[in-house]
Amino acid sequence: MMTKSNATKKRIVFCDFDGTITINDNIIAIIKHFNPEGWERIAERTIATELTIQDGVGQLFRLLPSSLRDEVVSYGVNNVRIRDGFAEFLSYCKEQNIEFYVTSGGIDFFVYPTLEPFDIPRDHIYCNSSDFSGERIEILWPHPCDEHCHNHCGMCKTTIMRRFPEDQYERIIIGDSVTDFEGAKLADRVYSRSHLTVKCRELGLAHTEFDTFHDIIAAMADEERK
Repeated sequence: MMTKSNATKKRIVFCDFDGTITINDNIIAIIKHFNPEGWERIAERTIATELTIQDGVGQLFRLLPSSLRDEVVSYGVNNVRIRDGFAEFLSYCKEQNIEFYVTSGGIDFFVYPTLEPFDIPRDHIYCNSSDFSGERIEILWPHPCDEHCHNHCGMCKTTIMRRFPEDQYERIIIGDSVTDFEGAKLADRVYSRSHLTVKCRELGLAHTEFDTFHDIIAAMADEERK
């Protein structure tokens, strides 16, 4: 609900990429496609939070030789499927003067090419980087946790959010994963699906479920009318 206290705040969206902007999880899809030995156990331990996101994703890509660069990049880009209503949601944000940022645990080689047609400024896209110069693919982490987070997130979404103070911004998060949950705790509004919805229910965190971005547009428009 729009209250007097947040009516004067600048609205800002922090939107996840894999499984949110896209229908599929591209990191898992890439690793599953090339099927290096031992990847399933690493993925299971990461999802179960036995490994940090940084450790898990780093280990997964380290299973792949850099000689596969062209094939990995090609599959990563061509495998992407955009969730229905995304382009319309970006238009809605522009019309409503809502700042839009992508906060992704994904990798630059598929995140940037996928988002290029949508004219999102590069400095509004936060994601991890890749290095194919060695024998194995290495993932780089240009957006680490600040002093308030010690989860070794890799790409720390709460660190990005804290750059936009709660007294000046109405912070809105859109996501699907446990990696979005810490950010959801800081947000004024949460639009969730999949694992994020489960986590929000477990801890009683207010959230609005969505399937497409059309659902989010409708929910935001409904909030405006209240």
